Amino acid sequence: MKHTFQPSGVCPRMIAFELDGNVVHNVAFLGGCNGNLKAVSKLVDGKTVEEIEALLKGNTCGPKPTSCADQLCIGLRKAYDEERAAQ
Repeated sequence: MKHTFQPSGVCPRMIAFELDGNVVHNVAFLGGCNGNLKAVSKLVDGKTVEEIEALLKGNTCGPKPTSCADQLCIGLRKAYDEERAAQ
């Protein structure tokens, strides 16, 4: 299922992704550091929500308490939990 998430405290304005159960595909960031975020998107493709959280949750960017990768984890978890609750 396709999802969008509006991150907070980071440069990207939107994160789009697809969930197939708990497996993540087609992550795309709107805004932010284009090259780095394309790389993050490629690296997480095909991984589970849990695998991505184990790698990236809590990652920070400079003095910020969050990062694009951390916000991706937040968005993935929210969407995954909402999908499971709807079943």
